[in-house]
Amino acid sequence: MKNGLIQIYTGDGKGKTTAAIGLGIRALGRDFKVYMVQFLKGRDTGELYVLKNIDNFKVFRFQSSEKFFFQMDENEKNVLRDEMHEAYKFIENVIKNEECDMLILDEIMGVIQNNIFSVEDVLKLMKEKPDTMEMILTGRNAPKELIDNADLVTEMKLVKHPFEKGISARYGIEF
Repeated sequence: MKNGLIQIYTGDGKGKTTAAIGLGIRALGRDFKVYMVQFLKGRDTGELYVLKNIDNFKVFRFQSSEKFFFQMDENEKNVLRDEMHEAYKFIENVIKNEECDMLILDEIMGVIQNNIFSVEDVLKLMKEKPDTMEMILTGRNAPKELIDNADLVTEMKLVKHPFEKGISARYGIEF
């Protein structure tokens, strides 16, 4: 690939991960190799069942717990921090070795918000990205420094959500 850019999908609306996966599917149609590293997602999701059967779209998860960060005790948070640092080393190697054409860092903004990675850590990955690789970052509340260093930023805005009516996440739709 020529001209690999950096894209961010952020905001409080739904669809950030879905948009990133959609880009990955499009890239597959052009014989690109796609890696997606998912952060803070230890629970089972429907897309994993489809993606595991697609050549050249690899999903990597490093979190062993299915709990949300806010549900964890300090020991569990420390384990998660270690796992996220393993993920960071993995990403550095993927970038250094140019192992894929598209690298999706799904929910990386949450790792920053939970003080596991710093903004500088993520900026370093963005700056080390080779020109031949497209990088996609997702998650709420993208820091200004990341936005300033991205080539395309899309904000998903929440207008209305079924949760407001008491409808919780649905099997096959939200997970």
